[in-house]
Order: sequence, then structure tokens, then C-alpha cells
Amino acid sequence: MFELVPGLAAKDFVVDMKLCRVLFENNRLYPWIFLVPRREKVKNMTFLTMEERLQLMREIALCEEVMCELFKPAQTNVAMIGNKTPQLHVHIIARFEGDPDWPGTVWDGHKEAYDSEAAKALISDIKRAIMIKMADGRFCQH
Repeated sequence: MFELVPGLAAKDFVVDMKLCRVLFENNRLYPWIFLVPRREKVKNMTFLTMEERLQLMREIALCEEVMCELFKPAQTNVAMIGNKTPQLHVHIIARFEGDPDWPGTVWDGHKEAYDSEAAKALISDIKRAIMIKMADGRFCQH
């Protein structure tokens, strides 16, 4: 049975894809989502089969496109850093010139939450965009 570790379980649910659960980081400074493979006790990519790894790459590509289309960032940051969170998860972060940590990393802790309604609307927009891309077939397993 798939369960999120506590740090990821605290994030807002967006949508389940074929392999991954998409979660939302509530930080208005950086549009930010996570992809978490829905497999039990997966700490890094070596715990996935080759087909699952390929599917993960497809889902990362789809979600990165969604983040680019919705937010028009200067850059996207895509990272798998599991030193503190012992469950494979992929960060996809939209970055902008002049954001609080530009051009450095976002790990410095700058955080400002969206208000509740703005967060719900943004989660809905991200979900809708992911669902549209999943339906168009470009990112389906071949």
C-alpha cells in the first residue's frame, strides 16, 4: 500500500497520474509542485523498474510543460533531493528573475503562503492543465 511520508503528506493533493501523485507546495514566491511515485518504500530511482523510470520521466516532462505554460518562468528547476525526505519525490519549481533567491536555490526557506481561495484556484488550474495534457496522448506510455 502506498503512503506518503509525513512531510509530503502535509502537501496539498493535485492529481494522480499513471505513476505519480502530484502535490502542491503552498508558496506564492515559487510556483512549485512535487511528483511522488505511488510505490511503497521507494527512496530513489533504483527502487523503480526501468519502465517505471521511463514513466517518471514522461510525467516530469508533462508537468514541467504545464508549469512553463501556466507561469511563464525564466527557468524551471527540476530536482530529486531526498536527504531529508526518505521518499522519492521530484520538485518542479517555476523560477523568476528577481525572486527572493534568484539566481540561487530555493532551499533558503523563503516562504509566503497563498490565501486559501488562491491556493484552491491554482491547484485547480494545475490539475486541469495536467489532465488536458494526459488526454492528448503525447506523454502516454508507448
